[in-house]
Amino acid sequence: MTTELPDTPIELSEGSAPVPSRRTFIATTAAVGGVLAAGGLAGSALTDQESPAAEAPPSSRLSLTVNGERRTITIDNRTSLLDLLREHFGLTGSKKGCNAGACGACTVLVDGRRVNSCLTLAVRLEGAEVTTIEGLAKGDRLHPLQAAFVEQDAFQCGFCTPGQIMSGVGCIEEGHTDSAEEIREWMSGNICRCGCYVKIVKAVDQAAHGK
Repeated sequence: MTTELPDTPIELSEGSAPVPSRRTFIATTAAVGGVLAAGGLAGSALTDQESPAAEAPPSSRLSLTVNGERRTITIDNRTSLLDLLREHFGLTGSKKGCNAGACGACTVLVDGRRVNSCLTLAVRLEGAEVTTIEGLAKGDRLHPLQAAFVEQDAFQCGFCTPGQIMSGVGCIEEGHTDSAEEIREWMSGNICRCGCYVKIVKAVDQAAHGK
Protein backbone atom coordinates (compact mmCIF):
# COMPACT_ATOMS: atom_id res chain seq x y z
CA MET A 1 0.00 0.00 0.00
CA THR A 2 1.39 3.44 -1.02
CA THR A 3 1.04 6.41 1.30
CA GLU A 4 0.81 9.75 -0.47
CA LEU A 5 1.86 13.01 1.09
CA PRO A 6 -0.81 15.71 1.30
CA ASP A 7 -0.68 18.78 -0.93
CA THR A 8 -0.55 21.13 2.10
CA PRO A 9 1.69 20.92 5.19
CA ILE A 10 0.16 19.23 8.25
CA GLU A 11 0.84 20.56 11.70
CA LEU A 12 1.40 17.67 14.11
CA SER A 13 1.53 19.42 17.44
CA GLU A 14 2.91 22.51 19.03
CA GLY A 15 6.67 22.63 18.63
CA SER A 16 6.76 19.89 15.94
CA ALA A 17 7.95 20.53 12.39
CA PRO A 18 5.16 20.35 9.81
CA VAL A 19 4.99 17.38 7.41
CA PRO A 20 6.11 18.68 4.00
CA SER A 21 3.55 18.81 1.22
CA ARG A 22 3.84 16.38 -1.68
CA ARG A 23 4.86 19.21 -4.01
CA THR A 24 7.63 20.32 -1.64
CA PHE A 25 8.84 16.75 -1.16
CA ILE A 26 9.06 16.04 -4.91
CA ALA A 27 10.84 19.33 -5.64
CA THR A 28 13.35 18.75 -2.85
CA THR A 29 14.03 15.16 -3.93
CA ALA A 30 14.57 16.20 -7.55
CA ALA A 31 16.98 18.94 -6.53
CA VAL A 32 19.02 16.60 -4.33
CA GLY A 33 19.08 13.94 -7.06
CA GLY A 34 20.34 16.48 -9.58
CA VAL A 35 23.16 17.52 -7.30
CA LEU A 36 24.18 13.89 -6.73
CA ALA A 37 24.06 13.11 -10.45
CA ALA A 38 26.14 16.16 -11.30
CA GLY A 39 28.64 15.18 -8.64
CA GLY A 40 28.82 11.66 -10.06
CA LEU A 41 29.45 12.92 -13.59
CA ALA A 42 32.11 15.31 -12.36
CA GLY A 43 33.77 12.50 -10.44
CA SER A 44 33.64 10.25 -13.49
CA ALA A 45 35.17 12.92 -15.70
CA LEU A 46 37.90 13.47 -13.14
CA THR A 47 38.60 9.75 -13.00
CA ASP A 48 38.79 9.56 -16.80
CA GLN A 49 41.22 12.45 -16.89
CA GLU A 50 43.41 10.89 -14.25
CA SER A 51 43.40 7.36 -15.72
CA PRO A 52 46.48 6.52 -17.78
CA ALA A 53 46.14 6.10 -21.55
CA ALA A 54 45.51 2.56 -22.76
CA GLU A 55 48.72 0.82 -23.67
CA ALA A 56 49.27 0.11 -27.37
CA PRO A 57 49.13 -3.59 -28.29
CA PRO A 58 52.52 -5.28 -28.70
CA SER A 59 53.93 -5.03 -32.20
CA SER A 60 56.91 -6.43 -34.10
CA ARG A 61 58.94 -5.59 -37.16
CA LEU A 62 58.59 -8.27 -39.82
CA SER A 63 60.51 -8.93 -43.02
CA LEU A 64 59.34 -11.53 -45.53
CA THR A 65 59.15 -12.10 -49.26
CA VAL A 66 55.73 -11.98 -50.90
CA ASN A 67 55.45 -13.03 -54.54
CA GLY A 68 59.16 -12.42 -55.03
CA GLU A 69 59.16 -8.95 -53.43
CA ARG A 70 60.86 -8.30 -50.11
CA ARG A 71 58.52 -6.58 -47.65
CA THR A 72 59.29 -5.04 -44.25
CA ILE A 73 56.53 -3.82 -41.98
CA THR A 74 55.71 -3.21 -38.30
CA ILE A 75 52.47 -4.93 -37.31
CA ASP A 76 50.33 -5.82 -34.32
CA ASN A 77 51.49 -9.24 -33.09
CA ARG A 78 47.91 -10.53 -33.39
CA THR A 79 47.73 -9.91 -37.16
CA SER A 80 47.01 -13.00 -39.24
CA LEU A 81 48.83 -13.63 -42.50
CA LEU A 82 45.50 -13.21 -44.31
CA ASP A 83 44.92 -9.75 -42.83
CA LEU A 84 48.53 -8.79 -43.54
CA LEU A 85 48.08 -9.72 -47.19
CA ARG A 86 44.67 -8.14 -47.64
CA GLU A 87 44.71 -5.11 -45.35
CA HIS A 88 48.38 -4.11 -45.41
CA PHE A 89 49.67 -5.28 -48.80
CA GLY A 90 46.47 -4.93 -50.82
CA LEU A 91 46.62 -8.53 -52.08
CA THR A 92 42.91 -9.30 -51.94
CA GLY A 93 42.99 -12.44 -54.10
CA SER A 94 43.18 -14.57 -50.96
CA LYS A 95 39.62 -14.61 -49.64
CA LYS A 96 38.31 -14.45 -46.08
CA GLY A 97 35.62 -17.10 -45.94
CA CYS A 98 35.01 -18.79 -42.59
CA ASN A 99 38.06 -17.17 -40.93
CA ALA A 100 38.40 -20.39 -38.94
CA GLY A 101 40.50 -22.61 -41.19
CA ALA A 102 37.58 -24.74 -42.37
CA CYS A 103 36.88 -23.59 -45.94
CA GLY A 104 40.32 -23.13 -47.51
CA ALA A 105 39.43 -19.90 -49.33
CA CYS A 106 42.48 -18.21 -47.79
CA THR A 107 45.03 -20.87 -48.82
CA VAL A 108 48.48 -19.58 -49.77
CA LEU A 109 51.93 -21.13 -50.01
CA VAL A 110 54.54 -20.46 -47.32
CA ASP A 111 57.99 -21.75 -48.25
CA GLY A 112 56.25 -24.01 -50.77
CA ARG A 113 53.77 -25.47 -48.29
CA ARG A 114 50.07 -24.65 -48.39
CA VAL A 115 48.65 -23.05 -45.26
CA ASN A 116 45.39 -21.50 -44.13
CA SER A 117 46.50 -17.89 -43.90
CA CYS A 118 43.60 -16.95 -41.60
CA LEU A 119 45.07 -19.21 -38.89
CA THR A 120 48.71 -18.26 -39.43
CA LEU A 121 50.24 -15.50 -37.31
CA ALA A 122 52.22 -13.20 -39.55
CA VAL A 123 54.90 -12.49 -36.91
CA ARG A 124 55.97 -16.13 -37.07
CA LEU A 125 56.98 -15.80 -40.72
CA GLU A 126 60.18 -13.79 -40.39
CA GLY A 127 62.27 -14.50 -43.50
CA ALA A 128 59.58 -16.69 -45.08
CA GLU A 129 58.60 -16.77 -48.75
CA VAL A 130 54.87 -16.38 -49.35
CA THR A 131 53.14 -17.00 -52.65
CA THR A 132 49.57 -15.87 -53.25
CA ILE A 133 47.28 -16.25 -56.25
CA GLU A 134 48.63 -12.90 -57.54
CA GLY A 135 52.13 -14.39 -57.74
CA LEU A 136 51.43 -17.49 -59.84
CA ALA A 137 51.26 -16.05 -63.33
CA LYS A 138 54.44 -14.98 -65.12
CA GLY A 139 53.41 -11.75 -66.73
CA ASP A 140 50.59 -12.56 -69.15
CA ARG A 141 51.34 -16.30 -69.02
CA LEU A 142 49.06 -18.14 -66.62
CA HIS A 143 50.27 -20.87 -64.31
CA PRO A 144 49.36 -24.29 -65.81
CA LEU A 145 46.75 -24.84 -63.11
CA GLN A 146 45.19 -21.44 -63.72
CA ALA A 147 44.96 -22.27 -67.41
CA ALA A 148 43.49 -25.70 -66.59
CA PHE A 149 40.80 -24.09 -64.41
CA VAL A 150 39.78 -21.94 -67.37
CA GLU A 151 39.80 -24.83 -69.83
CA GLN A 152 37.85 -27.12 -67.51
CA ASP A 153 35.43 -24.34 -66.48
CA ALA A 154 36.24 -25.26 -62.87
CA PHE A 155 34.57 -22.27 -61.23
CA GLN A 156 31.23 -20.51 -61.04
CA CYS A 157 31.02 -17.71 -58.46
CA GLY A 158 34.83 -17.79 -58.20
CA PHE A 159 35.00 -16.99 -54.48
CA CYS A 160 36.83 -20.19 -53.56
CA THR A 161 38.89 -20.31 -56.77
CA PRO A 162 42.10 -18.60 -55.50
CA GLY A 163 42.28 -20.95 -52.53
CA GLN A 164 41.43 -23.96 -54.70
CA ILE A 165 44.20 -23.11 -57.15
CA MET A 166 46.80 -22.47 -54.45
CA SER A 167 45.85 -25.71 -52.72
CA GLY A 168 45.97 -27.51 -56.08
CA VAL A 169 49.48 -26.18 -56.75
CA GLY A 170 50.56 -27.47 -53.35
CA CYS A 171 48.87 -30.80 -54.00
CA ILE A 172 50.76 -31.19 -57.28
CA GLU A 173 54.11 -30.20 -55.78
CA GLU A 174 53.55 -32.64 -52.91
CA GLY A 175 52.98 -35.44 -55.40
CA HIS A 176 49.41 -36.28 -54.38
CA THR A 177 47.95 -36.58 -57.88
CA ASP A 178 48.23 -40.27 -58.79
CA SER A 179 44.47 -40.68 -59.05
CA ALA A 180 41.23 -38.71 -58.89
CA GLU A 181 40.57 -40.27 -55.48
CA GLU A 182 43.95 -39.09 -54.17
CA ILE A 183 43.39 -35.58 -55.52
CA ARG A 184 39.98 -35.42 -53.85
CA GLU A 185 41.47 -36.58 -50.55
CA TRP A 186 44.28 -34.04 -50.55
CA MET A 187 42.02 -31.22 -51.75
CA SER A 188 39.30 -32.01 -49.21
CA GLY A 189 40.17 -29.00 -47.06
CA ASN A 190 38.89 -26.65 -49.77
CA ILE A 191 35.13 -26.13 -49.96
CA CYS A 192 33.30 -25.02 -53.11
CA ARG A 193 29.82 -23.62 -52.47
CA CYS A 194 28.95 -24.05 -56.17
CA GLY A 195 29.81 -27.77 -56.21
CA CYS A 196 32.45 -27.65 -58.96
CA TYR A 197 34.44 -30.49 -57.44
CA VAL A 198 34.46 -32.77 -60.50
CA LYS A 199 35.88 -30.03 -62.73
CA ILE A 200 38.35 -28.93 -60.06
CA VAL A 201 39.73 -32.46 -59.83
CA LYS A 202 39.99 -32.61 -63.64
CA ALA A 203 41.85 -29.29 -63.67
CA VAL A 204 44.37 -30.46 -61.05
CA ASP A 205 44.86 -33.72 -62.93
CA GLN A 206 45.37 -31.83 -66.21
CA ALA A 207 47.98 -29.51 -64.71
CA ALA A 208 49.76 -32.39 -63.02
CA HIS A 209 49.91 -34.72 -66.01
CA GLY A 210 49.44 -32.41 -68.99
CA LYS A 211 46.23 -34.02 -70.17
